[in-house]
Amino acid sequence: MSHHSLPQPLPDLPDPPTARDEPYGSVLHLHVDATDVVRGIFRVRQTMSVGGAGEIVLLYPRWLPGFHSPQAPIELLAGLRIRAAGRELVWRRHPVKVNAFHFDVPEVSSIEIEFQFLSPTDAAQGRVICTREMFCMPWSSVVLYPAGHFARQIMLDPRLTLPDDWQLACALTHDREPDGTIRFERTSLDVLVDSPVLAGRHFRREDLDDQVSLTMVADMPHLLTANAEQIAVHRSVVEQADRLFRSRPFDRFEMLLALSDSLSAEGIEHHRSFEAVSVPGYFTQWDANVTRRDTIPHEYVHSWNGKHRRGADSWTPDFEQPIRNSLMWVYEGQTQYWTTVLCARSGMWTAKQALGALALTSARYDVRPGSRWRPMIDTTRDPVIAARSPLPWTSWQRSEDYYSEGALIWLDVDTRIRELSDDARSLDDFARIFFGDVKGGWATCTYEFADVVEALETVASFDWAEFFREQLHETHERAPLVGLERGGYRLVYRDEASGYQRAYDAELGQVDLTHSLGLTTTSAGRITDVLWESAAFEAGLTVGSTIVGIGDRRFSPDEIVQAVREAAAEPITLAIGQGSGLHRVTVKAPNGLRYPHLERIPDRPPRLDDIFSPRLD
Repeated sequence: MSHHSLPQPLPDLPDPPTARDEPYGSVLHLHVDATDVVRGIFRVRQTMSVGGAGEIVLLYPRWLPGFHSPQAPIELLAGLRIRAAGRELVWRRHPVKVNAFHFDVPEVSSIEIEFQFLSPTDAAQGRVICTREMFCMPWSSVVLYPAGHFARQIMLDPRLTLPDDWQLACALTHDREPDGTIRFERTSLDVLVDSPVLAGRHFRREDLDDQVSLTMVADMPHLLTANAEQIAVHRSVVEQADRLFRSRPFDRFEMLLALSDSLSAEGIEHHRSFEAVSVPGYFTQWDANVTRRDTIPHEYVHSWNGKHRRGADSWTPDFEQPIRNSLMWVYEGQTQYWTTVLCARSGMWTAKQALGALALTSARYDVRPGSRWRPMIDTTRDPVIAARSPLPWTSWQRSEDYYSEGALIWLDVDTRIRELSDDARSLDDFARIFFGDVKGGWATCTYEFADVVEALETVASFDWAEFFREQLHETHERAPLVGLERGGYRLVYRDEASGYQRAYDAELGQVDLTHSLGLTTTSAGRITDVLWESAAFEAGLTVGSTIVGIGDRRFSPDEIVQAVREAAAEPITLAIGQGSGLHRVTVKAPNGLRYPHLERIPDRPPRLDDIFSPRLD
C-alpha cells in the first residue's frame, strides 16, 4: 500500500489593513489601453513606488458609490502579473475578500502591475460597457490600489489609449499627447473612480452653459442629430435645477449620454458627471421615447442629492468598507420626486405627461401588498440582498421601493409644507437649505436623520421625526397617497390608458393589465409580472409562462385588451404555455379595463399644478 503525502494547506491570509487617513506617499501611474474594442478587452499597466521589502495588499474596488452594494466585477479581472526589478512576484488571493491580492516585495523602489479587464460581450456576462463604436469606462474596473489608505490619500496619474478616430469626454481635464495617448490631470483615487470616461467613434458635444456640457456618442452618426429645440430642453433642466437649488456643488459637469441598443441600459450618478445609456432613437424618435427622458434630470439631481450631500452611513473612506443605505429614501426617494418635478418644469414632459407618470406610480404602489408585511425602510437593504436581480413576486417581496414609494412620501412632505405655511413655503425651500448651501468647494458633506428633520423644521414646524418613523418603519395597507390628494388630485381608473402609459407600454413592448387581470405581458404574450393575490395570481399564472390563446383565438395585444374590456359579462379563458405543457385557466375581470389617471378634486388647491410649473427666477 503506497502512501502519498497530501499538500499542506496554505496559511490563512490576514484581512487587508484598515484604511487610514494618511497619504500613500507616492503617485501611482496608471495606463489603460482601450484600443481592443472589437473584443472589449482593456489592458492595464500600473507602476507604483514601494517603501522597500515587505508585504503589500492590492485591492480591486468593491463597494462602489452609486450602486449601493458590492458590485465590483472582480470575476472579469484576468492575467494579473506583478513584477519587481524584472522578477515576477507570486501573489495570493484572500480566500474570503476575493478582491484582495497579497504578495511580498523584495528590497526595490517600485513594482509593475499588469492585468486585463475582460468587459462582457453579452448581457448574460454582466454589464456591457464596450462595443465597436463606443465605450463607457468606469475607472473602478481598471485599477488596483494599495490597502491601508483612504481613497482620497492615493494619487494617480492616469493615461488612456483610444482607437485612432475616437473622441472622449470625462469630468477630469485631459490632453492628447503626440502619440495619441490621453493624459488626465493628477487626481485622487476617489475622484478618479467618480469620473468615468465616455468615448466613441460618433461623437457630439453641446455646451448647455459655461459649466455644464452634454456629450453624446451613438451607434450611428445620424442618431446624434438632436435639433435646437431638443437641446434647449436639456438646457432647461440645468436652468430649472439652478432655480431649485440656488447653487452648484461642482466646478464643471459632464452629462455623458450613450445612445445604443448594444450597451447595457444604465444610469449612474457621479459628482461632476453621470453616465447614462439610452435608446438609439432618443433624439431621432423623440416623441416615441418620452418616458426615457427622465434619466438625465434624475442623474443630474444626484450631484446635489447623493454626491454633495450623502447619508453618513452611505459614505466610506475607501472602497472596501461596507456601505449602509438607511437614508436611501432621501438619496434616491427625494431624487425620484425631483425627477418628475424637473421633467415637468423643464419641458422634458408636459404637465399632462408628468401627471400620467405620477398616476402610474401611485397606482402601482397602491395595489402592491408587500407593504403589509415589510416596512419601506427594510427595502433600503435590497441593493445588497438582491443586487437588482429579477424577482418572482416583486409586488409581494418588494424591491428598492424607497425610490418610487419614497417619492410619494416626499410629495406628502411637499404638499404638507405648503398647507402648513398657507402655501408660502415648499420643499423647494428645503432643497435650497439642505442641498444648495455649498460653502466653497464640492466635497461630500454627510448627514444624519436628525439633520433632515432639523432642516424641515426650519421650513415648517411639524413633528417630522414621528412622520418619517410612521411612514418608514411601520407596515401599511396602501400606498402613501395623502400628498396626492392634498395636491388637489385623486387617483381614478378609466378604460383607456393615459398618453404617458401608452408611451411607456409601447417603449417596453408590453401589455399592462395590472389593474384589470393583475398581470403584464410582452407583445408576444410572455408573462413578465403577476400581481400578488390578483385574479391572475388566483388563477395560478406565473412569470415566465406564455398566454398562447384567448378563448378560441390566438393571443395578440389587441385580442387580450378586447377580451378584458368585455370581461365584465363573463370570465376570460386563457390557453397557457408553460415549459413543454399547455393548459387552460379562467380569469375573472369583473371591472373590465382599468388604467390609472389623476383627476382634479374640486375645491382643493391645485398645489400639484404649481409644483410642476416652471420657475421663472
